[in-house]
Amino acid sequence: MSRSYVIKPELGKTYPFISHGKGIYLYDKDGKRYIDGCGGAVTASIGHGVEEIADAMYQQAKEVSFAYRSHFSSDAVEELGAKLAEWAPGSLNWTFFVSSGSEATETAQKIAIQYWQEKGKPTKNRIISRWMSYHGITMGALSMSGHVLRRKRFAPLLEDYPTITGPYPYRRPEGMSLETYALECANELERAILRIGAEQVAAFIAEPVIGASGGAVVPPDGYFQRIREICDKYEVLFIADEVMTGVGRTGKAFGIDHWGVVPDLMTLGKGMSAGYTPMAATMVSDEIIETITQGSGLIMAGHTYSANPQSAAVSLAVLQYVEKNQLFDKAAEQGAYLLARLQELADELPLIGEARGLGLLCGLEFVKDKQTKEPFPLSQGVASKVIAKAFEKGLLIYPAMGGIDGVAGDSIIVSPPLTITKAEIDELIGLLKEAIVSVSQELKDKALIN
Repeated sequence: MSRSYVIKPELGKTYPFISHGKGIYLYDKDGKRYIDGCGGAVTASIGHGVEEIADAMYQQAKEVSFAYRSHFSSDAVEELGAKLAEWAPGSLNWTFFVSSGSEATETAQKIAIQYWQEKGKPTKNRIISRWMSYHGITMGALSMSGHVLRRKRFAPLLEDYPTITGPYPYRRPEGMSLETYALECANELERAILRIGAEQVAAFIAEPVIGASGGAVVPPDGYFQRIREICDKYEVLFIADEVMTGVGRTGKAFGIDHWGVVPDLMTLGKGMSAGYTPMAATMVSDEIIETITQGSGLIMAGHTYSANPQSAAVSLAVLQYVEKNQLFDKAAEQGAYLLARLQELADELPLIGEARGLGLLCGLEFVKDKQTKEPFPLSQGVASKVIAKAFEKGLLIYPAMGGIDGVAGDSIIVSPPLTITKAEIDELIGLLKEAIVSVSQELKDKALIN
């Protein structure tokens, strides 16, 4: 085929054609091998080409692939819901299935607002979110996102939900302890609620670890505990956006589990189906469901492919694979090793300001001056250069640019499949180092760094 009619991320760019994948590796049609060092989009959590997932897909397809949720349930859907209830903290026992993380966060937004309507408090319809956050690309999800670069083009159509600063320990005030900083950041939520009026606020949404807008930014201990206290005090629901952090990525079932905090709603995606099928979910507490059941009896949300048997069977097989292979524990163990290797790079290479992460969700931030932490302007495209150079060398990594008010902040995410071995991590680090050294030399040649 000489001409493509597909709208690709960068119009006019020529992309290699994928052939196949196995484990942490992908192969294009020219035979080039790539380490999938970011799981595509922090998605391919169990690796590529797992035969038992393909078998589950085939078995379900032989029976029935699609049945509309208003007509039927299915064994696959019910078993998947039960498995998620088993894993989830607290009383998050109810699941609304959708096809993408954006749909999941938008569904959580709608359920939160509907809950307060059913409680007789219809003015509670504002969602508070954080700058340096990303919750999806649909209009409702993007309204909750503080990702300046992704908001900018559509700003006139969006709600002004981002209100408070997210915790960013690397750039906390000089001399401030992590403990104090955690409380300072969390207490911003209380001030925002008071300014807006608690009677106007339905929910607060946050990623347990900041992903696409910051590059694996881990909050200090105490932050989410204080957030939970504030939400309880002012009758504000807490939505944990686990689309990127859920299903073992951080070394526990869900990212929020690291702080022993139970949200009222939780969104899932990406690793929930590990890229084998489009699948995501909004998990909801008993109390919210009981309130709506006793009221209208209907969740006002729905999508054609919600809870289809095919995707449910595949997702269930993924969760069973994660359990059988103890991938939570492996993510914690290999994640500690990956972060240690990234820290070695940070110690060695002046371009890296910080290595950070939790489990196998890790990141690097690039800076112009390591001592002052001065960032590069986005116009210089430093992270993009590293990503492109890594791709040339056969390593895929994920962008996380613009976290500093949309004008600076060059970060990448390193998030390989949870099945990665230490030897494979060493191979990944070798290619990453080559890419960063190459870009550093290019910046020196242009006198952009010393």
